[in-house]
Amino acid sequence: MIAGYYDSLETRIPEARVAEQFASLRDHLRAAMRAPAIARLLDGVDPDAVTDRDTLAALPVVRKSELTALQAESPPFGGMIPGPIEDYANVFASPGPIFEPMPRRDDPFRMARALFAAGVRKGDLVHNTFSYHFTPAGAMLESGARAIGCTVFPAGVGQTELQVRVIARLRPNVYVGTPSFLNILLDKAAELGEDVGSITKGLVSGEALPPSLRGAIGERGVSVAQCYAVADVGLIAYESPALEGMILDEGVILEIVRPGTGDPVADGEIGEVVVTPLNPDYPLVRFATGDLSAVMPGTSPCGRTNTRIRGWMGRADQTTKVRGMFVHPSQVAEVVRRHPEVVRARLVVGSVDNKDVMTLRCESETGDPSLVAAIAASVRDVCKLRGNIGIVPPGTLANDGKVIEDVRRYE
Repeated sequence: MIAGYYDSLETRIPEARVAEQFASLRDHLRAAMRAPAIARLLDGVDPDAVTDRDTLAALPVVRKSELTALQAESPPFGGMIPGPIEDYANVFASPGPIFEPMPRRDDPFRMARALFAAGVRKGDLVHNTFSYHFTPAGAMLESGARAIGCTVFPAGVGQTELQVRVIARLRPNVYVGTPSFLNILLDKAAELGEDVGSITKGLVSGEALPPSLRGAIGERGVSVAQCYAVADVGLIAYESPALEGMILDEGVILEIVRPGTGDPVADGEIGEVVVTPLNPDYPLVRFATGDLSAVMPGTSPCGRTNTRIRGWMGRADQTTKVRGMFVHPSQVAEVVRRHPEVVRARLVVGSVDNKDVMTLRCESETGDPSLVAAIAASVRDVCKLRGNIGIVPPGTLANDGKVIEDVRRYE
């Protein structure tokens, strides 16, 4: 650790970071291909040829939604790990169920970096309210706190009154958990007349932290930062004291892609978060999280030089049912792919006289009737449904990550 930063990686020259990460990525791909399922996925790929973002974007995407089926076919991890199960300390389960391995090494989810940025230091006593059973959140944060040199009280979830009384007596100075549960604990402490003022800082995750909630918590003497992590990958991004976006973890390569595809979008455009964690124990490649976010311009005023994102901005899975047929974002992307004149498109699903109506709004410089007819034919071919076509000028569609917008009302 260096003054103000967890390590020197956080202040690297951006060009050096890119070069070092892609050098590590090539080694990562070689290791990943020892896992049977990834070897099949990357069949024919030369790791030495993956030298930049363009060549990375040519690799297939692994979707979180695919892991359940893979793991059912080849339990417990779907052939996605390179070694035997005894190499792992724990197995956790997320809804699906999807099983996640925890390697036998320090801070395997890289959470220490986020805790350090939140002000957590060696010798702190951490009250960890994330779950310790089934899901990995509790273990993820505990392993990070231990890496810094903290002592952890494994509180877990629930038992609000008991937790308040423990805090009043144990006097931890750090809270870890969801922001809403912290607010509940503070409310309960006031109701019981218990002093929980020992907690002055915290790292929160697992749900949105609106400014109003951050402000309410701050007024009670607790300064919190938030991080973005998922069970399969670990830490993806975290807040620093600057509180201007979330800074990417040094151990991941992140892409923002058009939902339902693996196609990167322009910086600033909202899309789906796709992550390649440089983790040899669980070597996922282009893992689609199903979450929406966007890259922010510039670097953080705190001095950390890695890319910033806007944090969690919703879910990317916009699959909907029209006239009894499922329509997926990937189908919209396929229609766009067939017509180079179309820059972007959004499928708007509505209802007229209780009948489903869908309109594909396409950004294009031309509104030629022959293009409209060709797009309509592609919609029928790909979606097996008829739809209206609307041509709008480039830049018209909202930058909100939506590929399918369902405006039907069921009142």
